[in-house]
Amino acid sequence: MRRLTVLYDADCPLCVHLRHWLLRQRQLVPLDLVPAGSQEARRRFPALDHATTLREITVVGDRGQVYRATAAWIVCLWALAEHRPKAHWLATPAGQPFARMAVLAAAKWREALKGPGEGPGADGCGDGRCEVPGPPR
Repeated sequence: MRRLTVLYDADCPLCVHLRHWLLRQRQLVPLDLVPAGSQEARRRFPALDHATTLREITVVGDRGQVYRATAAWIVCLWALAEHRPKAHWLATPAGQPFARMAVLAAAKWREALKGPGEGPGADGCGDGRCEVPGPPR
């Protein structure tokens, strides 16, 4: 694998924070971070269910591999120099429960940050016009 594309919810503060965190890490496999549901995401991956990419993190490999939810987080960590050993462990039967719990906790936190009635993509990327936010101040 030579490159990964991470589709993230640009309207989610947690997702944007994690996007910036990923960009600051030393990458063994380059990561392209693209807002989920955006015109760019639809252009690159016309066959994907873009509504689903707004509900859960989705990572696409350079050969068309699609990773969602827990597997997507693990492959993101695998792409990072400092976190590859942890990714290998999280992919094992012993580590998978921890990975699942982390993804579930992030989903709950994300839901709380977005507020009631504000589902993923409800106010931004659904029309394909989302923008990449700047780094946190």
